[in-house]
Amino acid sequence: MTSLPLRLARFRLDFEVETPIHLHYYAGSQLRGAFGLALRRAACVTRQQDCKACPLYRSCAYPEVFETPAPPYGHRLQQFSQAPNPYVIEPPPLGAHDYRPGATLSFDFVLMGRALRHLPLVVHAWQRALERHEGLGGGSARLAGAAYLPPEGEPEAVFADGDLRAPDIRPPAAPALGGAARLRFETPLRLQGEGKALGHAMTARDLLMGLARRYWLLAEFHQQVPPALDFRELGERAAALELDDGTVWRDWRRYSSRQRQEMVLGGVVGEVALRGELAPFAELLAVGQWTHLGKNTSFGLGRYRLEAIA
Repeated sequence: MTSLPLRLARFRLDFEVETPIHLHYYAGSQLRGAFGLALRRAACVTRQQDCKACPLYRSCAYPEVFETPAPPYGHRLQQFSQAPNPYVIEPPPLGAHDYRPGATLSFDFVLMGRALRHLPLVVHAWQRALERHEGLGGGSARLAGAAYLPPEGEPEAVFADGDLRAPDIRPPAAPALGGAARLRFETPLRLQGEGKALGHAMTARDLLMGLARRYWLLAEFHQQVPPALDFRELGERAAALELDDGTVWRDWRRYSSRQRQEMVLGGVVGEVALRGELAPFAELLAVGQWTHLGKNTSFGLGRYRLEAIA
């Protein structure tokens, strides 16, 4: 890809369960909590309680990856309390899962932009995260292997027997979409407009401009190369497209360790079809399968698979 500069890569982690692990209906937030705690312990050298008060706040790998600082200057799109994070956790399929000793627990994660240089630290953090974590039912697992999942072709091992090697990362190719495409949302999509959840009220413009906006911010903050996206032109083209909504709304509960309370989240899953002139959006739609879309993408929401419709 030439016009969209953000480097990104998906990796698969395979763990051998040693003591029983229980994952909730949607495990993304569980895994995120375990990962964040382990990453902070591995990266922090000052041991200060408040990251923002630390003199290394804007140079430490932990906030860069897990809680990306907002820019110290104003931004053309909006004011940020925190910038988009350069990672996405892709947990096992929806549904509660119990893993017994000897079972394999596998899931994927995506790293983007400059965060890719922290791959050894990230893999180490995941290794430590599942050694034992109360949020996973007190269970434990051993990292058995990690692989890079290229856009096409077979997985390539990057971790085995304690050794880690850097993969040759290849970008996704823009598909030939013609006049119609289908997006299959495998995890709930929480798309918002004017501060409200859109749900079945979303339009093709809402979806595609949300995708463009997320990509632009990720590229700016984590690649420091804003892509050449003309938002006005894209908005006009997107408004001319049709969206057939075949999704259903789904609520679920998760526990927020930060807010120390149970929360109810909702989003749509299922299929949407886009019809019209899709060529200007082919690259964005392809890359969105790595970046995800909407809110709470860091723990895996808004994941979809793109298919051309003949």
